[in-house]
Amino acid sequence: MSTAYKILYTILYPIYNALYWPHYIGKENFPEGACIVCANHSSMCDPFWVAFALGRKDSLHFMAKKELFKIPILNWILKKAGVFGIDRGNADVEAIKTAIKYLKNGEKIMMFPEGTRISSDDKAAAKTGAIMLASRTEVPIVPCYIPRKKRLFSRMKIVVGKPYKIARVRGTSEAYSQYADELMEKIIALSQEEEAK
Repeated sequence: MSTAYKILYTILYPIYNALYWPHYIGKENFPEGACIVCANHSSMCDPFWVAFALGRKDSLHFMAKKELFKIPILNWILKKAGVFGIDRGNADVEAIKTAIKYLKNGEKIMMFPEGTRISSDDKAAAKTGAIMLASRTEVPIVPCYIPRKKRLFSRMKIVVGKPYKIARVRGTSEAYSQYADELMEKIIALSQEEEAK
């Protein structure tokens, strides 16, 4: 865990917990070692909720759009915190290599299969990047659900699902898409558990 990650965690954790009242369900589902944490995405704050669910025992490496790295001070902070850029409009080989390097080192990465912020579950569609990485590295995927609507000073439940592995994908892009759709179904299904508890 980098020093910058520790500092950001220490500063932001009490602030977010004061503004919102998060309750984490299934934190014990995070496995030891490498995994790909995949969550739905509706807010710029979503990466923090997943990091807080994981706790201080491990750090997460986040993929972020490359445009953010053009902002001078933010660029420095992101890199120090272990965030790496991805060109969302193209096949970014460098970003893929970076993600694989972290996973092979036994570290955890965080991805949003929707690729961008989505306002409601019924509009969710999945990109195939997480499936491709899971297939190549044979590490588990951990689905996670974050409420789309977040209200200040209100209880909010973040649900961490059970890790699972996918078979080595050999075939067409349709095969990747099928696994990606199944991943989003697992993530959205966690919203029912969030409502029940």
